[in-house]
Amino acid sequence: MNLAVIGMIAGMALGFAGYFGGFGAFLLVAALGAIGFVAGRFLEGDLEPGEFFRSRGDRRR
Repeated sequence: MNLAVIGMIAGMALGFAGYFGGFGAFLLVAALGAIGFVAGRFLEGDLEPGEFFRSRGDRRR
């Protein structure tokens, strides 16, 4: 599944949550989607936990 299809599905989920559940449900779905995205990136190995706690001047490549 390519990223455009995944983005479309996420947008539809947010739209349904906003329409049927109101703005609070929209925010909840958006926050859970962001958490799921970050967790997925961790599991794929694209992110490391230390990247969130380092300062900008302390970048190591």
